[in-house]
Amino acid sequence: MPSAESEYRKAIKSLTNYRSALVSANSNDKAQFYARADNLRSYLEEVQKRLGSYSHRLSSSVGRDQVNTDLAGDNQAQQSSKDGMQQQIQTSWWLIDDVFYEARGASWALLQLLKSIEVDFDSVLANKNATISLQQIIRELEACQETLWSPMVLNGDGFGVLANHSLVMANYISRANAALIDLNELLSKG
Repeated sequence: MPSAESEYRKAIKSLTNYRSALVSANSNDKAQFYARADNLRSYLEEVQKRLGSYSHRLSSSVGRDQVNTDLAGDNQAQQSSKDGMQQQIQTSWWLIDDVFYEARGASWALLQLLKSIEVDFDSVLANKNATISLQQIIRELEACQETLWSPMVLNGDGFGVLANHSLVMANYISRANAALIDLNELLSKG
């Protein structure tokens, strides 16, 4: 089995070669980058899933009874145990900051990618009249990067005296995700 580090080095070298070939004036370099709406839509669909997951995990900082939706959408599906239809979901107090900073880091990385998409897919976005939608998503993700003035990630009740930083972050991510869904719909229209 090759080590992960050697695979990473090969991937970095391949990416560097691809990037160099894209900007090369040499006609032997056949590297291409296709800025098309369908390519962008495929990527944004994956991003939607990730943002939805982060929003859900952040919202779980407040323990609530939820209806078990694991079998939704498949009338033939069955589960192996006799768990009830209700389940209590709550992020452990010891893991709240891990989830918060993971979501914050992922939001930062996505923010950088979306700023690049704004440049690389500018003609596609302009053609679909979707530039403003992407800028709104960027604005929501920038709000996730605001300075946290508390020495720790607080987990107060939703309307309690103490702040709940996870719910605030979940709000920004949910709004970005909703705008992302709208953007994807704009890109699908001809």
